[in-house]
Amino acid sequence: MNTQRAKEIVNSPVMTQVTLNEVPVYIQHVDEETEMARVFPLDEPEREQSVPVSSLVEHR
Repeated sequence: MNTQRAKEIVNSPVMTQVTLNEVPVYIQHVDEETEMARVFPLDEPEREQSVPVSSLVEHR
């Protein structure tokens, strides 16, 4: 995924299915400068982490 698309997903009122290593995640924030995203698994919100935006996969 690219940074622009990740930002669109963050700002969208519609929940888009996104995965990190095949685990569904929620994107909280995208940093354009570093191209990193703050995410957490949908079933484990306490496991928040920063990951490269390029490691996220959108499912349509």
